[in-house]
Amino acid sequence: MSAPANMNAKQPKTFAFTPANLEKAKWFIAKYPKNREASAVIPLLQLAQAQHDNWLPVAAMDVVAEMLEMPPVRVYEVASFYTMFNRAPVGKFLLQVCTTTPCWLRGSDDIKHVCKSKLGISDGETSKDGMFSMMEVECLGACVNAPMVQINDDYYEDLTGDSFAQICDELAAGKTPSIGSQTGRQGSHPASAKKA
Repeated sequence: MSAPANMNAKQPKTFAFTPANLEKAKWFIAKYPKNREASAVIPLLQLAQAQHDNWLPVAAMDVVAEMLEMPPVRVYEVASFYTMFNRAPVGKFLLQVCTTTPCWLRGSDDIKHVCKSKLGISDGETSKDGMFSMMEVECLGACVNAPMVQINDDYYEDLTGDSFAQICDELAAGKTPSIGSQTGRQGSHPASAKKA
C-alpha cells in the first residue's frame, strides 16, 4: 500500500538511523515482551523525527515498520493520528500556539498577531527563512498559565505579545530563552502569589 497523498511532498528516498539512534531504537524495542515489539512504534517514530529535522518522512516510517515487523500502513496510521508527528517539513522552531478557550481568553490572539506581523506566518505556514513554523493547536494542558505556546519540546507560559516577540527574537539570534512562566511564577501558583 502506498503512503497517504499528503505525505508525498519533498520526501527523501531513504532513511537510516544513526548508529547511536539505532542503539536507542533497539533499547526501546527490548523493553517490550516478545511478539509485542510493535508497542515501540511511538518511541521509534519520535526518535526518527528528532533525527530528521523535526519531521517524519515516509522512508523513516517504512524503516520503523520493517524494524517492528508491522505493515507500513499501521505505522502511517499512528503517525497521522498523533499531532506530535510532523509529516511534512517544518521550520527549525515549531510554534504550537494554543487557542483553546483559556488561552484565547488570556490573549492567544496577541500571540497569533505576533506570528503574522513579526514572522509573516499564519496557521500551517513556515517563515521564508525556514526558521519558524506555526500551527494552532488544542489544549496543551497548561491552562492555568495561559496563554502558552509549545516551541519544539518546551513550554512557554504566561505570555504576552511582547514577551512572545522577545522569545522569537532570542531564538532567531541563536539564544536559548527561559522556558516556563515568563512572569516568574512557580508552577501553577496564583498570578498574584509572591515569586520565589
